[in-house]
Amino acid sequence: MNAPMIRNAAAADLERLRSIYNKAVLHTTASYDYEPRTAEAQLQWFAAKQAAGFPVLVAEDASGNAIAFASYGTFRAWAGYRFTVEHSVYVDEAFRRCGIASALLQGLIVHAQGQGLHLMVAGIDAANTGSIELHRRLGFEDAGVLREAGYKFGRWLDLAFMTRRLGAPT
Repeated sequence: MNAPMIRNAAAADLERLRSIYNKAVLHTTASYDYEPRTAEAQLQWFAAKQAAGFPVLVAEDASGNAIAFASYGTFRAWAGYRFTVEHSVYVDEAFRRCGIASALLQGLIVHAQGQGLHLMVAGIDAANTGSIELHRRLGFEDAGVLREAGYKFGRWLDLAFMTRRLGAPT
C-alpha cells in the first residue's frame, strides 16, 4: 500500500470509525471495553474531542474511505497533568502492518508538539508486541507494567505503559 493520506476526521467518517473501534472491542484486547460503542456515544466522543481541541486523525485509502484513526485526550483530570495526553490508534484489520499506525502516531506527535504538550502516554495490552515495537521505533520508552490491570475474554490482562517526551510546554 502507498503511504496513506492522513487528514482530520469529519462527521461523515464517524460511522466508519465506530465500526473499526467496535471490531477492536469485540475481537481484540486493543481496548479493554466490552460493549460496542453506539452511534450516539460516537457523536458525543467526537464532539468532546473537538470541544477540548484534541485531534481525531483519519487515514484514508485511495478511494477516500477511512481505514484507521487516532486521537489523544486528557491523561488525568487534575491541573498538574495538563501537559500530558494519552493516545489511541485503531486500524481496520485489513490494513494492519502497512505503516498506517506509524503514520497516524507521527501525526499525533506533531500535533501534540504544536499544542505545547510535554508527554504522550500509551497504554498497551502487554501481549501486543507489535504495538510495543511500533512505539519504541517512534521514540516511546517503557514506563512500567500494571499486572492484571484489565480483565477481558475470561483472562487477566497486563497493561504496559510507554511514554514519549515531546518537548517543553509553552
